[in-house]
Amino acid sequence: MNTHTWRTEEQDLQRMTEVLRWRIDLEPWANGTPALQEEAQRFLSYISTPQVSCDAHREGYGPWTLCLDQRFSLAQRIRSKHCRVYSLRLGSSSADVVERALASSGCDVHCFDPSISSAHLQQQQHLWLHRLSVDWRDPNPAVPPHRAHSNSRKLKNILNHFGHRQVDVLKVDVAGAEWALLENLILDQVLEVVGVLLLELHLHWPGFEVGGDEPAVLRYWFSLMRELERAHFRLYHSFSDPSKPHIILHRNLQNASGSFSLGWVNTRFQPQE
Repeated sequence: MNTHTWRTEEQDLQRMTEVLRWRIDLEPWANGTPALQEEAQRFLSYISTPQVSCDAHREGYGPWTLCLDQRFSLAQRIRSKHCRVYSLRLGSSSADVVERALASSGCDVHCFDPSISSAHLQQQQHLWLHRLSVDWRDPNPAVPPHRAHSNSRKLKNILNHFGHRQVDVLKVDVAGAEWALLENLILDQVLEVVGVLLLELHLHWPGFEVGGDEPAVLRYWFSLMRELERAHFRLYHSFSDPSKPHIILHRNLQNASGSFSLGWVNTRFQPQE
């Protein structure tokens, strides 16, 4: 192998490494060293402080709010009845108010939940329920296909299966799996085809496959939020549910609720369908 060929292959590998990531980048500690209260203060302040305003052009549905500011695409997509919604859920047999409202507006709404009784069910016009669990892991190659959970797929594979290139609204309420799922969406670069992200946070426990002590968990959560920002998402809505226990990681931190509903808008989203 000559020197030119070796350098070319090395450059190709470097470019692939820059695109393919295996883990997110952790932010530095809030105070330079692990400290519970400092990490909690930084994280809670971040998820409670909107970064863009949609006050004059928004619609609220319980804890959820849609940003309909003309700077972004969702309002026009709804008016043209050319919008697509994905809702990822666990243990809900019917659509909630925001899903029904978007379907009534003419958006095609697809709800994915492993507890749905039928494989595919049309609940109302423009609203479909799919008995499918959205996973953050690829199937284990050591597990025979007939023993694998065929109703569990990564979101990028679901998009390919349905032939959908983009999603105008992605709603995620998966009871503690949101952290592992969000990391997968970042690493798989799926978020670039999402216009608005509605995200329910369950903070009373670390979440599925999230390890480490309390400061490390809070640092990881904060790092995921910062990854969203680097992907050109900006927080426009934050709702802290006062009726839920004020428990974060099994303790009272800053007297904050353990349940937040967030709305993020992708400022670089360009509809192409």
